[in-house]
Amino acid sequence: MRFGYGTNGFANHRLDDALAIIADLGYTGVALTLDHHHLDPYGEELASEVRRVAARLGELGLSTVIETGARYLLDPRRKHHPTLVSADSAPRVDFLKRAIRIAEELGSDCVSFWSGVADDGIPAGLAWKRMRSALEPVLAEAAGRGVRLACEPEPGMVVQHVTEALRLREELGSPELLGITLDVGHCVAVEPVSAAECARLAGPLLFNVQLDDMRHGVHEHLEFGEGELDLAATLGALAEIGYTGLAAVELPRHSHAAPVVAERCIAALRAASPENAWLTARVAAIEDDPVEIRTAFPAVGREIGRRPLHGETDPDGLVHGTVDDAARGKLLAALGVALDGEDLAKEVRELYRYGDDAERRGVLRGLHLLPESDLDTVHAGLELVADALRSNDTRLVAAALGPFAEARLDQRSWRHGVLKCLFMGVPLAAVSGLDRRRDAELSRMAADYAAERKAAGRVVPADVDLILEGGA
Repeated sequence: MRFGYGTNGFANHRLDDALAIIADLGYTGVALTLDHHHLDPYGEELASEVRRVAARLGELGLSTVIETGARYLLDPRRKHHPTLVSADSAPRVDFLKRAIRIAEELGSDCVSFWSGVADDGIPAGLAWKRMRSALEPVLAEAAGRGVRLACEPEPGMVVQHVTEALRLREELGSPELLGITLDVGHCVAVEPVSAAECARLAGPLLFNVQLDDMRHGVHEHLEFGEGELDLAATLGALAEIGYTGLAAVELPRHSHAAPVVAERCIAALRAASPENAWLTARVAAIEDDPVEIRTAFPAVGREIGRRPLHGETDPDGLVHGTVDDAARGKLLAALGVALDGEDLAKEVRELYRYGDDAERRGVLRGLHLLPESDLDTVHAGLELVADALRSNDTRLVAAALGPFAEARLDQRSWRHGVLKCLFMGVPLAAVSGLDRRRDAELSRMAADYAAERKAAGRVVPADVDLILEGGA
């Protein structure tokens, strides 16, 4: 699951500024509401603007969903009109098709949409029929472009419950590309069961999640903690069903304080996330009884996940590591609080010796978090780094050349570790302290390596320049 923030909560910001702030705060996605001022789908320079925004999103490492709930984009006088249940739904259908094309260009997770409010006097059956009919060309456009659609149950609209969205999908023939957007606040406001149960009900059909708090019976988007949502239970249910998509904060009436609100929200999400709760409990347990690390260390991947920390730019986790690497580092730091001397060194050795590859990487990436003054542990760490550098596992080699090796590994061994990275195709960005520790001898070794490659007619890795340009 990736946390994001909705641009409709940054209505007073330029889109570029909003994206930069969202990324800087640590969100990894954005729910992009197409509107007059944010990627206007009717703009004269739309094609070039989409390309520019796509490039910017890539630079910031932000994934997207496309939201289509702009208030006055189609009609300057009537909020959200026309809709899929209007007598003339053609403008809405055209808008959704445009959104699908934009989503295709941006590589978005999906296009999210809602049904609309039926005009007074319109029978429920007629409104439902209009909606189904209007969706047929939209579904055809989505199928032709391979873009997923997600129907959002919205309080007061023709489709306001998850069960109704599921019924609509079934009546349309259960198209593979049609799923559900779940606003967890809406669940509090109008659903007969909790947001966690709604997530379970949607299950694998859940394509998109919007995060906010609400009170029962009141459709008002609130910050976390101001309503009745059980945020921890909701996030836990999303993790339980294996949801890996975007979960974006939806606070369209908080634009006046967007940066501050967004910062509070990411802190609340991190505190309530199930992996954080588990990790906090394990850290406390290890500090109380260090033997606890023997069961906690192997369980990290299952409890926390194994995704790379910066998947967009480092998909294998060679440079920045993975979420389980980071979690195991916190467990090691807790072990360093509970033990010292040979007892600590022995436990660290055994975590590495008896661990699988992921556990070994976690030990290597966390060595610098152990007490620097504990010589027994330092000696143990050097043994483990040496062992990893003898392996042919690129992720072990990358993990071995982190901050601990930068500070403690002798220059000769460090140089050979750097050269091994070149041989194995490990990005030199993974080598901690390369700028500080590279020297004339490493430069000579790299130059010889490059010459040998050229003589053999082989490609010379571009990373060689990172050494040659800095060698003295």
